[in-house]
Amino acid sequence: MQQRHVVFVVYDGFQSLDLVGPYEVFQYAGRATGGYACDIVAPLPGSVRSSSGLPVHVRHGIADLAPDGVDTLVLAGGRGVYQARHDPGLVRWVAAAGAGARRVASVCSGAFLLAAAGLAEGRRVTTHWARAGQLAEEHPGVRVDRDPIFVRDGNVWSSAGVTAGMDLALALVEDDLGQEVALSVARYMVLFLRRPGDQSQFSVALWSAQPSTDPIRAAVRAIHGDPGAPHGILDLARHAGLSPRHLQRRFTAEVGTPPSAYVERVRVEAAQRALAESDDPVDAIARRYGFGTAETLRRTFHRRLGIAPSDYRDRFRSTKEYL
Repeated sequence: MQQRHVVFVVYDGFQSLDLVGPYEVFQYAGRATGGYACDIVAPLPGSVRSSSGLPVHVRHGIADLAPDGVDTLVLAGGRGVYQARHDPGLVRWVAAAGAGARRVASVCSGAFLLAAAGLAEGRRVTTHWARAGQLAEEHPGVRVDRDPIFVRDGNVWSSAGVTAGMDLALALVEDDLGQEVALSVARYMVLFLRRPGDQSQFSVALWSAQPSTDPIRAAVRAIHGDPGAPHGILDLARHAGLSPRHLQRRFTAEVGTPPSAYVERVRVEAAQRALAESDDPVDAIARRYGFGTAETLRRTFHRRLGIAPSDYRDRFRSTKEYL
């Protein structure tokens, strides 16, 4: 198998996991198949300090690593990107390497360097949710989507923050070498599951506000305690000790989403876990978590995740070992 040259770009103040997570994914896949050769490049060779203070020794500076011949260019994010994107030599190198590469990827705020090099213009990209507004404001020609774990637009890939870089790298490996290899890498690295790109950056625990009063906390506990139980507005009002109208208003104000939408999202996450971790039939999972029928579960998955439950399960299950 011909090796693909994967080059990671770092700079002072990069986020160490934006480099190390994806790098290890490609290294494991390369070890199993011989498919990758990885390099790291920085403005100057030598010790490059990450945002956490962890130093990384980089063999190549942009002056001694030619920008041609790169198969996959990966731009790490981190607080230092705001200075790095104003380094004309680095930006020129990234632009030249990206123009010739088969594909370009950014992790987290690496999207700012992607945009500075002109590689994101007219593209749909994502970044860490906390940086999406700034990216959209500073680069109006870039279509910023703050929600997905990762996005592919043609040969430009981008991901949300930190651990999402590993999801992105696994998707790149799958694109090259197939699902079996990607899932074997995920298992070897003990990743809980490999998330599809259109899954939101925000799990229920992250995207919702925490309730500030005991009645709403009681309703939220009831939902999480048994996602498949009846959780209509009357049921939740009984848990909260409020009238249905009062519950509806206070729940929406405190949690940031109406009760029905919150219940659906909790049920979808419960079904995702069941699909990934068990062999239970889809219709049984649908009944267990309050969807009633497999068809209702399928429609909900398509609307929220852009994928069918059976396809979601197939993404995370494999029988063939490569590592």
